[in-house]
Amino acid sequence: MTGTATATAPAVTHIVWDWNGTLLHDTDAVITATNASFAELGFPPITLATYRELYVVPVPRFYERIMGRLPTEEEWLLMDAVFHRHYGAAAGDAGLAEGARELLRGWQRAGRTQSLLSLAPHENLVPLVRAHGIDGHFLRVDGRTGPSHTTKAGHLVRHLAALDGTGVTAAGTVLIGDAVDDALAAAHVGARAVLYTGGSHSRSSLESAGVPVVDSLAEAVRTARELSA
Repeated sequence: MTGTATATAPAVTHIVWDWNGTLLHDTDAVITATNASFAELGFPPITLATYRELYVVPVPRFYERIMGRLPTEEEWLLMDAVFHRHYGAAAGDAGLAEGARELLRGWQRAGRTQSLLSLAPHENLVPLVRAHGIDGHFLRVDGRTGPSHTTKAGHLVRHLAALDGTGVTAAGTVLIGDAVDDALAAAHVGARAVLYTGGSHSRSSLESAGVPVVDSLAEAVRTARELSA
């Protein structure tokens, strides 16, 4: 599905990219790590389809859907640590999403700007982005530095504030991500969003956000270009 801006909406000149499940095609690693951690925690394994139906941010609510109750703070810290241990082992072979490198290059060549915002730990994110050789495309790369049981809205506020002086405005920004939380974060700051089905959510759950939903990053960028007055 494609979207069009209202008559008063400014042209999109900046993309804020999500990382996991969007630029980084790590879906297999996520499912492998989820089921390995579930085995340690005493939960049955789940399929990718089930994961996409149940996954939600903040992540403790995902475990609530598995357990039937919210985990305690102690349980959550254990669950988070176990997942990231398994994810770190499984994610080494994850590559960029199809066409991602060319899309980043093309957006930059067109004279537009982009940045990267993720809830992945900042100290893990930065070297990984650099290892993929795409760090030079971004004005800024921000991972999470605070608690892991958080949403992206406040993170996006700080990210855009740090871009003050670069010409980036919330009204001229589109966030491309794979989660309903990305759309909520964009709405929170007055930006727009395009959601990609290749990551953590099912198409039906993404469509509940009321923003354009696409099946490829190429379509996401094409939709971003269309979000102009």
